Order: sequence, then structure tokens, then C-alpha cells
Amino acid sequence: MPQRNCTKIKANVVSPNKRITLPITMEQYQEIVGDHRAYRKWVDKMIVQYPELFPKEVVGGYTLHDERASEKMEGVRLRRICLKACDSKGKKQVFTLAPSGVMPYFVGYTDKVEKGLFLRRFDVPFWALAYVFGQDDNYWYRMENRFGRYEIVQTVVKDPQKLPLHLLADEKITWLNGEKVVVATTVGEDCVLGVSVALNADEENLTEAYQHFKEEAQALKADYAPETVNTDGWAATQRAWLNLFPMIILIECFLHAFIKIRERGKHLKELFHQISQQVWDVYRAADAASFRSKAEELRLWAEKNTTGYVLESIRKLCAKTERFVLAYDYPHAYRTSNMLDRHMNPMARWLDSARFFHGHWGSAERSMRAWALLHDFGPYCPRAKISQKFSSPAHKLNGFVYHPNWLHNLLIATSMSGVTP
Repeated sequence: MPQRNCTKIKANVVSPNKRITLPITMEQYQEIVGDHRAYRKWVDKMIVQYPELFPKEVVGGYTLHDERASEKMEGVRLRRICLKACDSKGKKQVFTLAPSGVMPYFVGYTDKVEKGLFLRRFDVPFWALAYVFGQDDNYWYRMENRFGRYEIVQTVVKDPQKLPLHLLADEKITWLNGEKVVVATTVGEDCVLGVSVALNADEENLTEAYQHFKEEAQALKADYAPETVNTDGWAATQRAWLNLFPMIILIECFLHAFIKIRERGKHLKELFHQISQQVWDVYRAADAASFRSKAEELRLWAEKNTTGYVLESIRKLCAKTERFVLAYDYPHAYRTSNMLDRHMNPMARWLDSARFFHGHWGSAERSMRAWALLHDFGPYCPRAKISQKFSSPAHKLNGFVYHPNWLHNLLIATSMSGVTP
């Protein structure tokens, strides 16, 4: 497997982002865009209200630089600002300001494409979107794929203090041009915070894949280091996380240990029901000492009542007791991969509907990153209980939204979320 430089490759995927998208209706925007005083008053208000959407140097002042009209969308004008503070190379910094009602590159109005992109969450193919909403396959593909060029962590997490200290990580097997690859996935606080296509499931490739999450998180908060990560028993995954965060505590997933037992014992019917009860009684132990005691009781019971592969699986679970009890020292750590599975299940359906990846690694990587952002900002089902409090996973993590519409909210959140020069 050829070696790849992580930073260089990621630079080819994530683009510099000098577009600042702000919440305002198109009617209000059209009223002020030609009035210098009214426009500057609005920008000043936005800087105070949403400082995280602007470069930090904006506090040193700015000037209205110029404006640009769109040839694709008649009557739409965007203005640019020039910061008074230069960058590290002594060059002026110019940023485009845009209303959330206009998509990047003037490809359309947000409200007109929102329903099409919403249907992508349900794996509707691009040709079907073209049939219903117009344009062609490439129009919808490029619009979606463009979201893969933004930083995931900085788009989703708007406050560095809300970076999760407890994570979950796993890999989803898929195919790129017929060759098996894996999607290294990082989840925290019910949001997908990292996805990267690794060419192999070995330590080197997984370290490189998960490093993308580390770089993005530490770009938001330089000293960020998670306390725990929940993984399955795959040694390469665990070594990869230790390579990236040497002080991290590995919490092995109890659910995966039970699944191994279930695979071998579900045909035992009544006996399997007893096994399940005893295994989950161990999981529900009140403290580490009780967990150890119940695990030993389970082992002794299994040696008297089971044989073969079932007994072997139970012994393996009990042999990992000291790994499982680490979770009692970190009450907020994830003991099972349930939260991660809730996100990887729709990922699996999305990959299957596309018949996996065809083409270059970079397009596959951008597609996965775009899926993650559309998934994090996409609305919850109205019948879901959680939708009574939050509109999306990103809303749940941050505690607020910039705009009631999910796509407007996503576009605003992408402000300054790329690798700025």
C-alpha cells in the first residue's frame, strides 16, 4: 500500500474558505446591499452577535472593499470586506459576505435547492433529483460534493468548549473502484465529527485517517485532547488512537462482546435467553467491584451450562473485565457503540444506494465529508421525541441555531470553517 502524506492530501480535499455567510432574508438584504451606511451597520451588528463567523482579525477594523454581481443570478450582488490587519505574510485579507439565501458560486437560491438536498438524506439518486427539481445529475452532485471541502469539526462545533471529551470510533467497510477500503468514523455528542476513507484497516492507514479529526479539532482548540474513546476490539483502531492521543483511555465496547456471544448462541433458544440476562446483568453492575464479581459468576455459570463456541465467547468477554471496568472511572464515557451505530446505519444505506465509490480517492473523501455535514445539520424526524427540543444533531450539540431552516443553518455554519490562508 503506497504511503501518503496526510496533511498534503487533506489540503487537496479541504479548500480555503473566504466566504462569510450571514443570516438575513433576501428581501432585507436587497434593501441594504446598495446602501453603504445601512450595510456597514448590519455587518457591525453581525460581528457583535456572531463573532465566531468572522476572522479574529476583524476586531481590528475593516473597510468595504468592493462588490460583485452574478451573471448566473440576475440582481444578486455580494460585497467584500478588507481587514485592516494583514495576514502573517503581510498581505491584505479580503472576504466575501453573502446572505444565507444564496448558495456558494451562485448555483441557486437556498430555498429552491433545499428540498432536493434534503432528499439526499434518504439516498435519493441525483438523476431522480434532476427529474423532479430540474437541472442535471452533475448539478446536484457538485452541489453536494462541495460541502466536502469544509472542515467538519469547525462547521459543526461553534464553541471550542463544546468539543466532546468522550468519543466513539469505528470503521465502515466499503469499496473504492472494487477494492476494499474503510471509512474511519469519529462520533461525539451525537454528531459525526470525522470521516475519512482509509485504503486499509491497518494501524498506519487508520492513524492517518483519524488524524484528520485531530487536526480539525486542534485547529479549533489547540490543546484539545479527548479523555476516552469507545472502540470495538480491533487492535489497529486502538493503536491508531493511542498514536494520536497517547494519554487517551480506550473503552472497549461491551455490545460487541455480547454480539459475539449472540452470533454463536442464538440457536440455543431458552438457554440463550438466560445467557443474555446474565450478560446484561454484568453490564448493569453498579460499580467496578460488582462488575468483576458478576463477571466471575457468569464465567462459572457458563462453564457448567454451556460448551463449545458459546463458552469460548463468554470466556473472552470475562477475560476483558479489566478493560470494561475502566468506564467506571469515567462516568460520561460511552460503554457501548450504540450512539455511533445510529449514525453508521444511515451511512451504510447511503453507501449501498450509490453502489459504493467509483473514481478518485479525493472525490470519495469529499463525498463522505459532505454526507457527514448534511447528516449533522439535517432535521430530525418530527415524530422523534428529541425533535421537541432540538432540530438537528448540530443544534443538540451547540444549543442554538442561526436559522430555522436546516440548509440556511448549515451554510451559515460553514463561514470560516475551511483552512483559511
